[in-house]
Amino acid sequence: MKTSLVSLAVLAIAVSEVAAFPALAAEHAERLANSQRGKRSTLARSIHKKRVTFDPASQYTSTTGAHAFVPPNFAAGDVRGPCPGLNAAANHGYIPHNGVGTMGDFVNGTNEAYGMALDLGGFLAVYGSVFDGNLLGYSIGGPTSLNQLPLNNLLGLTGAPQGLSGSHNKYEADTSPTRGDLYLYGNDYEVQVPQFQQYYDALIEGVDADTQYANLIDFRIARFNDSITRNSHFFYSPFAGVLVSPAGFSFPVRMMANHSAEFPEGSLSKAQLMSFFSITGKSGKFVYTVGHERIPDNWYKRAIGDEYTIPGFLADVLDFGEKYPPLLDVGGNTGKTDSFTPVDIGSLTKGVFSAADLLEGNNLECYALQISQAALPDILGGAETNIGDLTQILKPLSDNIAENLLGLGCPTLNGIDDSQYDVYPGYNNCPNGCSGYSS
Repeated sequence: MKTSLVSLAVLAIAVSEVAAFPALAAEHAERLANSQRGKRSTLARSIHKKRVTFDPASQYTSTTGAHAFVPPNFAAGDVRGPCPGLNAAANHGYIPHNGVGTMGDFVNGTNEAYGMALDLGGFLAVYGSVFDGNLLGYSIGGPTSLNQLPLNNLLGLTGAPQGLSGSHNKYEADTSPTRGDLYLYGNDYEVQVPQFQQYYDALIEGVDADTQYANLIDFRIARFNDSITRNSHFFYSPFAGVLVSPAGFSFPVRMMANHSAEFPEGSLSKAQLMSFFSITGKSGKFVYTVGHERIPDNWYKRAIGDEYTIPGFLADVLDFGEKYPPLLDVGGNTGKTDSFTPVDIGSLTKGVFSAADLLEGNNLECYALQISQAALPDILGGAETNIGDLTQILKPLSDNIAENLLGLGCPTLNGIDDSQYDVYPGYNNCPNGCSGYSS
């Protein structure tokens, strides 16, 4: 039985775990975030911004020795899931090889392997631990044995921790570049080879990462419209959809691009894309091997001082939203294909935001970060009756969000009207995260 006493004991550990990584480098993380705040798109970024230099010694990501590739042993309980970057990090020992780790494991591992900034890595680690784990850590795949998560899987806020593979509508979403829509394929964590082929074909080699990302817009639009035209249960939530799903398009060119003297800001080759996504064979005859994602040999991560931050990620989200505004629409199909019906942002946010001004100033940053917090009661369902003081238990996440909102001048969002989602079967069949729809 979950009790408030146990909850508060774990909270104390969780707070110390969260404090351990951002506090040590808060000044560094703030400097990185401020350096990118206000950049509205990859195309609009100032040509006068600080030049990124290439330092092979500090940017080299080892794939030998302690970081040699070791495939997962699924029979022994290793897990892999929907994020190729985390899968590869586990296979190379940058995070625990079994695929289950603490918040600190994920923040440190993604920073060391890829150059993900502490602010973005911290937010994702806290969110994943709160909603897909047990406040202290989570599985990058599905549920794990009782002895893998800290404190034996206690205190999953929505029941037994389901990991990233059980987080549909909560962390993962439809319209992924390489994973299938849950309703159409029965899972949303395995690569669908035809979709990977489309990504491969859309990737332009021999140019910088900014140009590569900008040229993925047609592929992004095609994937979004494919969900509308084929998936009667397509649902696009404000957090997992509008905010997180674009990561599948931006993270490869931002986090998997190889850096060099020729391309100090990075450039992703098709061979590297294949390695990170566990794809072998020739174009047109690709083969996907579950869980064998690899960091390529002789690969160099982002430069120190040019890590991928929350403002940088949101600039990429906005970049595509400016080019194709429907990508910022919360909503979904209403039980039939081609029935996409947007939620009225004003009604959803009780008048705090509107679709008309979402692209102005810092509104997208304010909206995206605040709505992830405002959606907590919806995601938690009935957990309030099982856990003690949720306000205190969720303080690490709330503090992380509050820190990233500093200086943005955001209006206050006190909650959302989730009754706006009632018309969407894709939400009603999976309101609190799932690995498959309920009947």
